[in-house]
Amino acid sequence: MAYQSVFQRYELKYLLTQAQKKQVLTAFAPYMKPDNYGRTTIRNLYYDTPSYRLVRQSLERPFYKEKLRIRSYCQADSFSPVYVELKKKYDGVVYKRRIGLPEKEAMAWISGSFPCLRDEQIVKEIDYFIDFYGRLEPKVFLSYEREAYCALDGTDFRVTFDESILCRQRNLSLCDGVWGAPLLGAGQTLMEIKCSGGIPLWMTEVLSTERIYKSSFSKYGTAYQSMIYPYLQGGRKYA
Repeated sequence: MAYQSVFQRYELKYLLTQAQKKQVLTAFAPYMKPDNYGRTTIRNLYYDTPSYRLVRQSLERPFYKEKLRIRSYCQADSFSPVYVELKKKYDGVVYKRRIGLPEKEAMAWISGSFPCLRDEQIVKEIDYFIDFYGRLEPKVFLSYEREAYCALDGTDFRVTFDESILCRQRNLSLCDGVWGAPLLGAGQTLMEIKCSGGIPLWMTEVLSTERIYKSSFSKYGTAYQSMIYPYLQGGRKYA
């Protein structure tokens, strides 16, 4: 299974209107192209402790934070390839390490019912993470439609647009369909800029011209704040 397993980069997020998205697409047409995946429905299972320790720590905006998820790029079955991802952020830099496994093996490993037998450094790091936090369980299913673009000049500069971001706490399986409560307002798009260095001048110009400003938007964090926490406090069940 060929895939990139290690990432080290900056990830900058922006909430756009449809008009702003159109302007960005027009501005970067001479410099960017759709990546090999084009438009994809991404499915994620986020793992946390029973007390939601990981997301609560993340919302405090610490200097260092980390999270664990399992990701699929299609509706999975037991033998579909999925990715166990350990994502860390330190001093503004995102470090992501992941390993591809069949869905059945990934779920058994993270649930603690069967170990991952591959002798790889990433496996050891994920095992340490699980041991450190103790009992982990799937807390949220998050899906979204993603358009991904890469630079024509071969650099690692990437831009993604996420829409139809849906969240639920039932049927927590990558083998189930896509449904849940929306996290974005009508017509909103979450744009992410991913790069290891500076942003190209042409991109900074369009951001300035369109008055597009960075956002601290976190999908899991937003789901916790707007939906999960109110429900835990006795509010309405959402999904």
